[in-house]
Amino acid sequence: MRKYRFDEGADVAEDIRTKYGFDGDLLDLYAGNKGVQVHKWHHYIPIYDRYFGPYRNTPVRFLEIGVNKGGSLQMWRNYFGPDATLFGIDINEDCAQYNGQAGQVRIGSQADPNFLNKVIDEMGGVDVVLDDGSHVMSHVRTSFETLYPRLETGGTYMIEDLHTAYKHKYGGGYRHPDNFFGFMRELIDDMHHWYHDKKLHHPGLEAHFTGLHIHDSIAVIDKEPVHAPVHSRVS
Repeated sequence: MRKYRFDEGADVAEDIRTKYGFDGDLLDLYAGNKGVQVHKWHHYIPIYDRYFGPYRNTPVRFLEIGVNKGGSLQMWRNYFGPDATLFGIDINEDCAQYNGQAGQVRIGSQADPNFLNKVIDEMGGVDVVLDDGSHVMSHVRTSFETLYPRLETGGTYMIEDLHTAYKHKYGGGYRHPDNFFGFMRELIDDMHHWYHDKKLHHPGLEAHFTGLHIHDSIAVIDKEPVHAPVHSRVS
């Protein structure tokens, strides 16, 4: 998307700071990245910090789908700290060169449930998933349906670059049946199953799906125990 490319000679940090009012550590880690390349949309940086900040300096188990040039794992290592278990997966065998640098890298497809489950087994579970992989609608959905049930209670599942949901070459399109935001609509219906008499779209998930946050090109799905809603009057 060349028309959205930031001027390479301009100040990345100042652009993020000015537009989004964000001046946290992650801004410095991203804008000051050296060595292996990291590529992110600027408005993602404060969103990352909002949802991933509570996991800093903890033994978080973090899985990133999509390794690319290796810079993202390096950024997350510096952000989360030495106690984090960081794994990245990619279908490109060239990404194996980044194994052991900032985290562990495993080669395989995000559309392969067996592969995904083996990685989670090796990690000893997962607290945070960041899907920055192929962005193909069927792949995004397969990864979610495989990994979300294995996400630790209290964990966070984030999918980025969902502007691809509107692109035919990624299996999407405006109001296309495979557009991932349509799947999100089904999850919202299931979350509100208390209030309608329709069948669940995705039985089993409704017991854990407690919140959905939509930002430009990003979806964040919370996982917490679900309780039947009640209300009261107190005076």
